[in-house]
Amino acid sequence: MTELISKSDIDKRVGELAAEINRTFGREDVVVICILKGAFIFTADLVRRLDFPLIVEFMELSSYHLAVSTDKVVVTKDIATDLTGKNVLVVEDIVDTGSTLRFIHSHLAAKNPASLRFCVLLDKPAKRKKHTPLPDFTGFVIPDEFVAGYGLDYDQKHRNIPNIVIKET
Repeated sequence: MTELISKSDIDKRVGELAAEINRTFGREDVVVICILKGAFIFTADLVRRLDFPLIVEFMELSSYHLAVSTDKVVVTKDIATDLTGKNVLVVEDIVDTGSTLRFIHSHLAAKNPASLRFCVLLDKPAKRKKHTPLPDFTGFVIPDEFVAGYGLDYDQKHRNIPNIVIKET
């Protein structure tokens, strides 16, 4: 495995993202939705740096089969909070083809939030499909490599690596 992004660069960027998000929301209440499982570490680090009242929710989806992103997205755990009239910030680990992001946007927009914004740690635009909403907040733009670490997995392993590494498949 080759290091792509160091732990110190991640820590610095998470702080910068939190500052951007704090400026965006001000003192508004926000529902932060962590997309499991890959975004759990990123979300934990991010929300500790947010200065506004928030509720944290968790949503789990699946769009991968044998480490390959597919267009079929399935909700395996939905949120319980009513989003009607609320500001929502979705925290996702990575945007690859954009299928999951499009699905989440459609799924949550149907719940009538006042606002719906996306924060992604990693953006991989090389495989991006048309009509994918762009994230409002992006940590790092990365090349088309399979990555793991900092919550992202390969076959449910390597989530505990503190940096982002390129995983040779």
